Formats: sequence, C-alpha cells, structure tokens
Amino acid sequence: MASGQSHRRSRMSSVLDSIAVEQSAADAARKAAARGGGLMHYIVEEGDTVFIDNIQPVWVFPKGFKIKGTDWRRYYKLVYNFNKVYPYALLGRKLIAEVDANIDSQGMNRLQKDRYINSMQWELLRDFEGAIRHMTISQGKLLVRLVDREIGKSSYEIVKDYKNGLAAGFWQGVAKIFGQDLKNHYDPKGEDLMTEYLIQKWESGEFDDLYFSVFMEMPKRTYIPSKYE
Repeated sequence: MASGQSHRRSRMSSVLDSIAVEQSAADAARKAAARGGGLMHYIVEEGDTVFIDNIQPVWVFPKGFKIKGTDWRRYYKLVYNFNKVYPYALLGRKLIAEVDANIDSQGMNRLQKDRYINSMQWELLRDFEGAIRHMTISQGKLLVRLVDREIGKSSYEIVKDYKNGLAAGFWQGVAKIFGQDLKNHYDPKGEDLMTEYLIQKWESGEFDDLYFSVFMEMPKRTYIPSKYE
C-alpha cells in the first residue's frame, strides 16, 4: 500500500516537474519576444527541455584561400557585384551561340552578317543600355572577365570577330582609360580565384544562401527581359 502511494507520488512529482519546466520555457520565450527576439520551438523528453532552431549555414572557404583585414570589404563588394552582373555574362553566352547558329544555318554573306549583327546590337542597346550605364567601373570590369569565362573569348576578340579590327581597337582604347584591358583573359586559378568560387556556388544552387550569410538579406534578381529567357 505504502509502496503504491510512493510510486503515485513519484509519478505526480515527475509530471509536475515537466509542467514546471514547460512553464519556465514558455515564460523565457515570452520574455525574449518582449525584448525583440523570437520564439523558439522546444521539446521535453523525460524532464529535459531541448530547444530547436534553424541556424544559417556557415561557409567554409577552400583550402589555401585566405582573407585578411580590409580584404573582407573587397570580398563583400565582389559578392554584391557578381550577383548583379553574372546574369548578363550568361545571357551573352546564350546570345553568341544563337548568333553563330543563325549565321551558319542561313549561310549569310559578309553584308548579310553585318546587317544581322547591327540589328542585334541595336536591339540589345535598347533593352540593356540603361542597366549598363548605371554599372560602376568595378562591375564593368567584372563583367568583362566573366564574359571571357563564359564565351571563351576576350571582349577584344568578340568585338574584332563580330565587328572589325578598327572597332576592337577603339573600344580597347576606351577600356584603357578605365584601367581595363579587353585582351586580358579570365584566370580561375589566379586573379579570378574568388570569382570562380562564387560561380561554383551559383551553379550548385548555394549562392543565395552565401549572399544571405554576407548581407543578411536575399539577393535581388537582375532583370532580364522574358524574350531572352
């Protein structure tokens, strides 16, 4: 008899302890919310309270990649600029492939090719001139290098192939004024190592999370007209 009562009291005590723990956890959550925090989920197992929450991913850089001091600021700038201009480089790769395919399939002569390319040029200027004019110098430099990476040709070679050597020389002179060389090639193991890392994250679908880990907000999408999709 006494043993049964003792067992019931033990169970009752365990239940009361669980209730007390739950009440304490609920009070703590309400206080956190009052201070501008948020409520956390929790579970109680055998009197132990376990809090549950989602934690943003922690990014581990590849071996050999080091960032020191003010280089972090340059890295943040690169992530921001990459998000803005990389879609244009991808579009360039797609358009170059389409232009080459149309020229080959239709057997265009030199005059027809020039007319076709000029028509494409004016259409692109109409759709993207505003966005390009609002790019910063650093964004323009990054775009030039990304175009080389995606197309496999430097910007100088693209202008020379699709326009002429005189036009390529003119734009090379303009680029020099802004400290850029259109003949330079993308270097994934050297100067463009960090950019290549961002491309890998983009292709794996992880770039948005990386961007959020830097700026604590999701990246804004670069507008590309639907006719180019």
